[in-house]
Amino acid sequence: MKKIIKTAFFTLFACLMLPIVALFYLLALGGNKDELLASFSQGLSLIPGKIGCYLRSAFYRFTLTHCAPNALVGFNTLLSQTDCTIEQGVYVGPQGNIGSCRIGANTLLGSGVHVMSGKGQHNFERNDVPIKDQGGHLTKVDIGSNCWVGNGALIMADIGDGSVIAAGSVVVDAIPANAIAVGNPAKVIKFRGE
Repeated sequence: MKKIIKTAFFTLFACLMLPIVALFYLLALGGNKDELLASFSQGLSLIPGKIGCYLRSAFYRFTLTHCAPNALVGFNTLLSQTDCTIEQGVYVGPQGNIGSCRIGANTLLGSGVHVMSGKGQHNFERNDVPIKDQGGHLTKVDIGSNCWVGNGALIMADIGDGSVIAAGSVVVDAIPANAIAVGNPAKVIKFRGE
Protein backbone atom coordinates (compact mmCIF):
# COMPACT_ATOMS: atom_id res chain seq x y z
CA MET A 1 0.00 0.00 0.00
CA LYS A 2 2.84 2.41 0.88
CA LYS A 3 4.42 1.86 -2.55
CA ILE A 4 1.12 2.62 -4.29
CA ILE A 5 0.71 5.87 -2.33
CA LYS A 6 4.29 6.94 -3.15
CA THR A 7 3.77 6.17 -6.85
CA ALA A 8 0.53 8.20 -6.86
CA PHE A 9 2.33 11.05 -5.08
CA PHE A 10 5.19 11.14 -7.62
CA THR A 11 2.67 10.93 -10.48
CA LEU A 12 0.71 13.88 -9.06
CA PHE A 13 3.82 16.09 -8.95
CA ALA A 14 4.79 14.99 -12.48
CA CYS A 15 1.32 16.05 -13.69
CA LEU A 16 1.63 19.40 -11.90
CA MET A 17 4.91 20.08 -13.74
CA LEU A 18 3.64 19.17 -17.24
CA PRO A 19 2.83 22.80 -18.21
CA ILE A 20 6.34 23.92 -17.16
CA VAL A 21 7.88 20.98 -19.04
CA ALA A 22 5.80 21.84 -22.13
CA LEU A 23 7.03 25.46 -21.94
CA PHE A 24 10.63 24.22 -21.60
CA TYR A 25 10.38 22.09 -24.77
CA LEU A 26 8.56 24.84 -26.67
CA LEU A 27 11.32 27.33 -25.85
CA ALA A 28 13.98 24.69 -26.59
CA LEU A 29 12.89 24.67 -30.23
CA GLY A 30 14.65 27.99 -30.70
CA GLY A 31 17.50 27.81 -28.23
CA ASN A 32 20.18 25.91 -26.39
CA LYS A 33 18.65 23.25 -24.10
CA ASP A 34 21.47 23.47 -21.54
CA GLU A 35 21.16 27.25 -21.21
CA LEU A 36 17.40 26.88 -20.94
CA LEU A 37 17.74 24.15 -18.29
CA ALA A 38 19.98 26.44 -16.24
CA SER A 39 17.35 29.21 -16.42
CA PHE A 40 14.48 26.94 -15.42
CA SER A 41 16.64 25.37 -12.73
CA GLN A 42 17.31 28.79 -11.20
CA GLY A 43 13.60 29.51 -10.88
CA LEU A 44 12.68 26.07 -9.57
CA SER A 45 15.58 26.11 -7.09
CA LEU A 46 13.83 28.86 -5.12
CA ILE A 47 10.77 26.80 -4.15
CA PRO A 48 11.35 25.86 -0.50
CA GLY A 49 10.66 22.68 1.45
CA LYS A 50 9.69 19.16 0.45
CA ILE A 51 7.20 20.46 -2.10
CA GLY A 52 10.05 22.23 -3.89
CA CYS A 53 12.12 19.02 -3.84
CA TYR A 54 9.26 17.02 -5.36
CA LEU A 55 8.50 19.64 -8.01
CA ARG A 56 12.15 19.86 -9.05
CA SER A 57 12.44 16.08 -9.29
CA ALA A 58 9.29 15.94 -11.41
CA PHE A 59 10.66 18.58 -13.79
CA TYR A 60 14.05 16.88 -14.06
CA ARG A 61 12.37 13.53 -14.85
CA PHE A 62 11.36 15.03 -18.19
CA THR A 63 14.36 17.24 -18.97
CA LEU A 64 17.49 15.30 -17.93
CA THR A 65 18.90 12.14 -19.48
CA HIS A 66 17.34 10.35 -16.48
CA CYS A 67 16.03 11.36 -13.06
CA ALA A 68 14.41 8.83 -10.73
CA PRO A 69 11.03 9.89 -9.32
CA ASN A 70 12.28 9.58 -5.72
CA ALA A 71 15.46 11.62 -6.20
CA LEU A 72 15.51 14.82 -4.14
CA VAL A 73 17.24 18.01 -5.25
CA GLY A 74 17.59 20.60 -2.48
CA PHE A 75 16.75 24.29 -2.25
CA ASN A 76 18.89 26.67 -4.33
CA THR A 77 20.69 23.85 -6.17
CA LEU A 78 21.27 24.53 -9.85
CA LEU A 79 21.59 22.04 -12.68
CA SER A 80 23.30 23.25 -15.85
CA GLN A 81 23.49 20.28 -18.24
CA THR A 82 20.71 18.10 -19.64
CA ASP A 83 23.24 15.25 -19.92
CA CYS A 84 22.75 14.32 -16.28
CA THR A 85 21.57 11.04 -14.75
CA ILE A 86 20.23 10.93 -11.21
CA GLU A 87 19.43 7.42 -9.99
CA GLN A 88 17.00 6.05 -7.36
CA GLY A 89 17.26 7.34 -3.80
CA VAL A 90 19.74 10.15 -4.56
CA TYR A 91 19.77 13.21 -2.30
CA VAL A 92 21.40 16.41 -3.57
CA GLY A 93 21.70 18.94 -0.75
CA PRO A 94 20.95 22.66 -0.92
CA GLN A 95 23.10 25.29 -2.62
CA GLY A 96 24.91 22.92 -4.96
CA ASN A 97 25.74 23.16 -8.63
CA ILE A 98 25.46 20.05 -10.80
CA GLY A 99 26.93 19.76 -14.31
CA SER A 100 27.17 16.80 -16.66
CA CYS A 101 27.29 13.70 -14.46
CA ARG A 102 25.79 10.40 -13.38
CA ILE A 103 24.92 10.12 -9.70
CA GLY A 104 24.46 6.48 -8.69
CA ALA A 105 21.64 5.05 -6.59
CA ASN A 106 21.42 5.98 -2.90
CA THR A 107 24.23 8.53 -3.08
CA LEU A 108 24.12 11.59 -0.85
CA LEU A 109 25.61 14.96 -1.79
CA GLY A 110 25.89 17.43 1.09
CA SER A 111 25.20 21.16 0.99
CA GLY A 112 27.20 23.27 -1.43
CA VAL A 113 28.63 20.36 -3.41
CA HIS A 114 29.69 21.33 -6.92
CA VAL A 115 29.95 18.63 -9.58
CA MET A 116 31.75 20.15 -12.54
CA SER A 117 31.62 18.66 -16.02
CA GLY A 118 35.19 17.37 -15.73
CA LYS A 119 38.32 19.47 -15.33
CA GLY A 120 38.63 20.70 -18.91
CA GLN A 121 35.67 23.08 -19.06
CA HIS A 122 37.89 26.06 -19.84
CA ASN A 123 41.02 26.32 -21.94
CA PHE A 124 43.49 29.02 -20.92
CA GLU A 125 46.72 28.26 -22.84
CA ARG A 126 46.72 31.37 -25.05
CA ASN A 127 47.58 34.83 -23.74
CA ASP A 128 46.31 36.66 -26.85
CA VAL A 129 42.71 35.39 -26.53
CA PRO A 130 40.39 36.04 -23.56
CA ILE A 131 39.88 32.89 -21.49
CA LYS A 132 36.12 33.12 -22.00
CA ASP A 133 36.68 32.77 -25.78
CA GLN A 134 39.08 29.81 -25.66
CA GLY A 135 36.39 27.15 -25.26
CA GLY A 136 36.83 23.85 -23.48
CA HIS A 137 35.28 20.42 -23.34
CA LEU A 138 32.77 18.80 -21.01
CA THR A 139 33.32 15.35 -19.52
CA LYS A 140 30.50 13.42 -17.88
CA VAL A 141 31.61 12.71 -14.29
CA ASP A 142 30.51 9.41 -12.74
CA ILE A 143 29.68 9.31 -9.03
CA GLY A 144 29.02 5.72 -7.98
CA SER A 145 26.20 4.22 -5.96
CA ASN A 146 26.00 4.46 -2.16
CA CYS A 147 28.49 7.32 -1.87
CA TRP A 148 28.62 10.22 0.58
CA VAL A 149 30.07 13.53 -0.61
CA GLY A 150 30.52 16.03 2.24
CA ASN A 151 29.53 19.69 2.29
CA GLY A 152 31.40 22.04 0.00
CA ALA A 153 33.26 19.36 -1.96
CA LEU A 154 34.28 20.06 -5.56
CA ILE A 155 34.01 17.05 -7.88
CA MET A 156 35.84 17.03 -11.24
CA ALA A 157 36.60 13.30 -11.62
CA ASP A 158 34.90 9.92 -11.16
CA ILE A 159 34.15 8.46 -7.73
CA GLY A 160 33.78 4.69 -7.27
CA ASP A 161 30.83 2.95 -5.60
CA GLY A 162 30.62 3.15 -1.81
CA SER A 163 33.17 5.94 -1.44
CA VAL A 164 33.18 8.79 1.07
CA ILE A 165 34.54 12.22 0.13
CA ALA A 166 35.27 14.51 3.10
CA ALA A 167 33.72 17.96 3.33
CA GLY A 168 35.66 20.61 1.43
CA SER A 169 37.66 18.08 -0.60
CA VAL A 170 38.58 18.72 -4.24
CA VAL A 171 38.41 15.60 -6.40
CA VAL A 172 40.62 16.10 -9.48
CA ASP A 173 41.61 12.44 -10.05
CA ALA A 174 39.45 9.31 -10.03
CA ILE A 175 38.69 7.84 -6.60
CA PRO A 176 38.38 4.00 -6.40
CA ALA A 177 35.43 2.12 -4.92
CA ASN A 178 34.96 2.09 -1.12
CA ALA A 179 37.65 4.73 -0.60
CA ILE A 180 37.65 7.49 1.99
CA ALA A 181 39.28 10.55 0.44
CA VAL A 182 40.13 13.93 1.96
CA GLY A 183 41.93 17.14 1.06
CA ASN A 184 42.83 19.38 -1.84
CA PRO A 185 43.56 17.57 -4.03
CA ALA A 186 41.60 14.65 -2.53
CA LYS A 187 43.77 11.67 -1.54
CA VAL A 188 42.63 8.24 -0.37
CA ILE A 189 43.46 7.80 3.33
CA LYS A 190 41.83 4.39 3.79
CA PHE A 191 39.15 2.05 2.50
CA ARG A 192 35.79 1.36 4.09
CA GLY A 193 35.67 -1.98 5.89
CA GLU A 194 39.41 -2.07 6.68
